Amino acid sequence: MTPLESLIATGTKLWLDSIDPDLVVANRAFGATGATSNPIIVSDLIKTGRFDRQLADLMARGLDDDATAWQVTDFLVRQAQNVFQPVFEATKGDDGYVSFELDPLLEDPTCPLSVAEKGKRYAELGKKWAEGHTNRMIKVPATPGGLASLEELSAAGVTLNVTLIFSQRQYHAAREAVWRGAQRRSTLTNFKSVYSIFVSRIDVYTKAQIPQLSPQAQGQVGIVNVKRLWQENQEYWGAKKLPLKQEIVFASTGTKDPKESADKYVAALAGSDIQTNPPATNAAVQQMAGKKYSRTVDQMPPADVLADIDRHVDFIKMEEVLMEEGLKKFADPQKALLKLIAEKRQALKS
Repeated sequence: MTPLESLIATGTKLWLDSIDPDLVVANRAFGATGATSNPIIVSDLIKTGRFDRQLADLMARGLDDDATAWQVTDFLVRQAQNVFQPVFEATKGDDGYVSFELDPLLEDPTCPLSVAEKGKRYAELGKKWAEGHTNRMIKVPATPGGLASLEELSAAGVTLNVTLIFSQRQYHAAREAVWRGAQRRSTLTNFKSVYSIFVSRIDVYTKAQIPQLSPQAQGQVGIVNVKRLWQENQEYWGAKKLPLKQEIVFASTGTKDPKESADKYVAALAGSDIQTNPPATNAAVQQMAGKKYSRTVDQMPPADVLADIDRHVDFIKMEEVLMEEGLKKFADPQKALLKLIAEKRQALKS
């Protein structure tokens, strides 16, 4: 049994944080059952030159840079969906998804739209990019504008991945909006939603901003935060007895500190729901010969460590700081993708 097979045996669903066609096939062989995309991933793929023919075809059709970016993203996500479609069918819609991120420029500081207008735009885009797809999840950020769209998208039958969640407040707002929408559907048979909680970014934040945490607590806040939300999620949805699981996605699972083991978060969160791991994390785990994982997702640190975390961490402030950083990381890559496509347009002309 490989290390990733042992992780999956604990009850974890393994998703890949990439839609690189080669990596999707390789990670499917490792046991991955889903994938997720974002503008950085799309940019990195375009930079390889492997998709120049598709870009040239789109540009020849008269598409501008923005439309070209979305068509390339759609093409790459569709390819990944094809790989995971058998999983979707075998699990009757409980797994096998690929996430498609909506326009991050709605969260750019220069965007003139009100929260309500952003919500309306997210809803329009979500319905557009979900139409005709069975195993595509629409990724919406847990920002005011994103949250404002969730009830409408859920009511319309769109399968949702609510992303950029750091706090209990965001998670509560997201799940309640999604559930309100779901109750407006004629049937709950195909109702599926996931909530992407970011983990490692929290530990980067506490190391920089809360040095007074004890050595035992430092580096554990992201794990404790997501485990608490996972437990809440189990109880909230478990009581509703739905056909499909409404799950937590353990996101941002790559370690940021080179002194830490590459599988720090993989090991800490094994046993349930979904880990969406960077390709490098999965590759590193596979190289850990003889590594065997056991269920840890429901195990907490000692009481004194939890008390230290709760004494020193202001979770509301943490959310504010990380959302500010997160939105920059959200919108800037889309701008970079558009700039890259403009450069490609010139290069392909010559």
